[in-house]
Amino acid sequence: MKRFNPGLLPRIIIAIAAGIGAGYVFPVWLTRFFVTFNAVFSQFLGFLIPLLIVGFVAPAIADIGRKAGKMLVVTALIAYVMTFCTGMLSYFTSAVTFPGLLGDTYIDPVKTAVVDVPMPFFTVEIPPMFSVMTALVLAFVLGLGVSRLAGIALKSVLDDFRGVIQWTITRIIIPCLPIYIFGIFLGMTVSGQVGPVLVTFSKIIIVIFVMHVAVLVLQYMVAALFSGFNPFKSLWTMMPAYFTALGTQSSAATIPVTLRQTVAMGVDKDVAGFVVPLCATIHMSGSTLKIVACALALMITHHMPYDAGMFAGFISMLAITIIAAPGVPGGAIMASLGLLSSMLGFSEADNALMIALYIAMDSFGTACNITGDGAIAQIVGRIFSSRPAQANYGTAVLVKDNE
Repeated sequence: MKRFNPGLLPRIIIAIAAGIGAGYVFPVWLTRFFVTFNAVFSQFLGFLIPLLIVGFVAPAIADIGRKAGKMLVVTALIAYVMTFCTGMLSYFTSAVTFPGLLGDTYIDPVKTAVVDVPMPFFTVEIPPMFSVMTALVLAFVLGLGVSRLAGIALKSVLDDFRGVIQWTITRIIIPCLPIYIFGIFLGMTVSGQVGPVLVTFSKIIIVIFVMHVAVLVLQYMVAALFSGFNPFKSLWTMMPAYFTALGTQSSAATIPVTLRQTVAMGVDKDVAGFVVPLCATIHMSGSTLKIVACALALMITHHMPYDAGMFAGFISMLAITIIAAPGVPGGAIMASLGLLSSMLGFSEADNALMIALYIAMDSFGTACNITGDGAIAQIVGRIFSSRPAQANYGTAVLVKDNE
């Protein structure tokens, strides 16, 4: 018989439901077991975060720096600007809507940190090798240095290190996340905080989905100023890529469909062949939108101070940190945990809630990312094309595609 293997999202949903139910029936000794697991796992996660930043950001910068050409620079700059602007749009929209939407909802950060839950059997201290900001600076220095000096040996080391970190996330972190989320919601149920958290979940998910749609419309309207294409017909043409991404939850796995539909819009094949694979790793508008909105929602429910300047700095670093995020569901949120802690003051429990919130909407963020890649390709194609682009919407195929 074929082995049943649900995806990460179903496992997270099951873990949340099971954690809430277990909080009402588990004896103290069993609760302490999961509290102990969470204490050890969170220490390991904190240790891994700086290494994750170095492991993914450094080789990504080195790869970009080694690919000479104005088209790469322009594409990377457009992707970064789109990601940053989307993050700021998410902040301002959330700052206006969330206070009234969430009302008096209050999640006690002390209780969320499971202070009222039985103590773990033991704890293990695993201090990180260096801070998050040190990791970012080191990643920039290594990435830029390797790209300028063309060091083959060091580049190979960075690539191998990225492989080690990606293997650790895929084989250790991701499989353990459902247990970790289970323990978090078990603790919140025992401490009486699960109700406000679920209310927050349900309200902001709807707002974030609406923002995704608005962002895609805005991106294609901006692209239309360069390409002259009809933005709504362009979006309709990209729908096969959008729905493929909903199923795969991976930008990389959707590249063949994204590429085909981008060409169907009328973008030059060579331009599309360059821009689409590159943007699959560096354009993260949908992911940034979700992270910013979820982070602000938690800060509001914690009654934590925030302002536009704080989030502008956070988003500017986030847009760099999550480039070349691992090709696994939830990769972007894993890469952003260090910034959430260092720049926004999030606790381990807050980060766990961010993981649960993010993964609940992971496929929509991925779909927004790859659909926006088509808009970037239109802009780049117009900048570097010697002839006007010709839209060709008739070749779009709006059916399920298994390419």
